[in-house]
Amino acid sequence: MDRVKKMVHYWCDDIKKAGLTGKGVTVAVLDTGLAPHPDFKSRVVGWRDCIYRKEKCYDDNGHGTHVAGILGGSGQMSGGILSGIAPLCRFVIVKVLDQKGEANVASILAGLKWVEMNHRKYKIRIVNLSAGAGKNLEPGKEKMLIEAVEHLWDLGLVVVVSSGNNGPGEGTIAIPGNSRKVITVGAVKTEKAEKGSCSGSGPTKECVVKPDVIAPGYQIISCNSQIHGKKDAYTVKSGSSMATPVVSGAVALLMEKYPRVTNVEVKLRLRETCTHLPGAGEQGWGMLNIRDFLKL
Repeated sequence: MDRVKKMVHYWCDDIKKAGLTGKGVTVAVLDTGLAPHPDFKSRVVGWRDCIYRKEKCYDDNGHGTHVAGILGGSGQMSGGILSGIAPLCRFVIVKVLDQKGEANVASILAGLKWVEMNHRKYKIRIVNLSAGAGKNLEPGKEKMLIEAVEHLWDLGLVVVVSSGNNGPGEGTIAIPGNSRKVITVGAVKTEKAEKGSCSGSGPTKECVVKPDVIAPGYQIISCNSQIHGKKDAYTVKSGSSMATPVVSGAVALLMEKYPRVTNVEVKLRLRETCTHLPGAGEQGWGMLNIRDFLKL
């Protein structure tokens, strides 16, 4: 995570002097669930299982735990070294992906609907969806997914979704990342990028440039769901799924600093403060720059 933080200019005055941590901001993470990892102690305020209907929070895949760790893990098991972007944010965990990390449209729609019905109860302000469907999805189901995330956006929530890993060809943005409203995140290409892990690229069918922003997503160290002690508390994963919570975490920091900021203002602020990287491929507005993003 230290490499990630350096790339996005995390260690700025707002972090080092003002001490922003995402405290008081609640993020809904729609994924494979969350393991009982010490880095999330006492910060999970809500849970919903749209796959197996279990009542207690768990993660039978590991993807969701890794994503949540990037977004807001405290780093407790690493002495703070591997803390996430917003290490004191609160979590609402919604399981929409199964044991294999796969989902059907019905489970994602159910999770999004649950967030819609419960966002006021849990004071959810950000929705992180590090999942999506391919371009061969039936048109009717594609429309339902896009309408569902856009409805949450219209309610005032900041919806952050991954671009998918079906790139680098044109028109490979995962659904619902092709929505013109939500914030779509791709993983910046680096020397550590793996074959077969290329972020989806736009434009969309409506000629909208996507992703909107890129962030580090390759070889990211974060929380391991299969934890037995300090030696295996963290693991490595790659993809746009890992880049998405970097942006969601940055939004949580901004919302802590400016509690009344709107989702539209968040998106405009991202557009105005990203850093364009030469040779980085499809990058939308550019790389997330937390230092500039948090400034007045």
